[in-house]
Amino acid sequence: MQLTFLGTGTSNGVPVIGCHCAVCDSKDPRDHRLRTAALLETASTRILIDCGPDIRQQLMPQPFRKIDAVLLTHAHYDHVGGLDDLRPFCLLGDIPMYGNEPCVKAVRHNFPYCFAEHLYPGVPKIELHTLRKDEPLRVGDIDVLPIEVMHDKLPVLGYRFGPLAYITDMKDIDDGQLALLEGVDTLVVNGLRWEKPHHSHQLIPDAVAMGQKLSARRTYIIHVTHDVGLYDQANARLPEGCLFPYDGMKIEV
Repeated sequence: MQLTFLGTGTSNGVPVIGCHCAVCDSKDPRDHRLRTAALLETASTRILIDCGPDIRQQLMPQPFRKIDAVLLTHAHYDHVGGLDDLRPFCLLGDIPMYGNEPCVKAVRHNFPYCFAEHLYPGVPKIELHTLRKDEPLRVGDIDVLPIEVMHDKLPVLGYRFGPLAYITDMKDIDDGQLALLEGVDTLVVNGLRWEKPHHSHQLIPDAVAMGQKLSARRTYIIHVTHDVGLYDQANARLPEGCLFPYDGMKIEV
């Protein structure tokens, strides 16, 4: 499998409008972070993880081919705001979309024209499905295991794909769900910033500690703010085996 980091930033993106810190003024493209999303692909299967408001820009450089499933982590705007931009891919077939019950309910509410009895011509053709934690799913030749984490009081889905786990917008995870991640080789997980606590996101040291607890060979830290610092300097602060990926980066899993 190949994972492409389409975006690695938080809901504000980086640069932040109105900010002139060293990161936001940086000319290094690795310091420019769109809202978090990812693309997981094999030779025959393609899965999009989240489709935030930057998704059109994020998908433009990618080959145009069928999307076999969209896996939603949750329904906050920075993770679903680009749903309408999936319209061109519907020319290749209806798109199955998956999320937990609160997410599915919110998507139906926020995009009612996609699910009306009589669809307006040209709207995205979405097949919306409810997932439950621990209940596996198979998309093409990729096995998917939904794992529940907490974003403050909101249940959010992370996903395990065999040796890979992808988790964003997490503050806490209970021991039972953490056990489902045992044996993961590559962990992609959120770490908002270095020190200042946040009520619904874990920090970078928490992300590092999670990777170490799971004995993951590689830990990629996503959903980061500009407070993380300039790309090379920020990575120099991480222990071996941990990395801040940049937008557009591809890894083999």
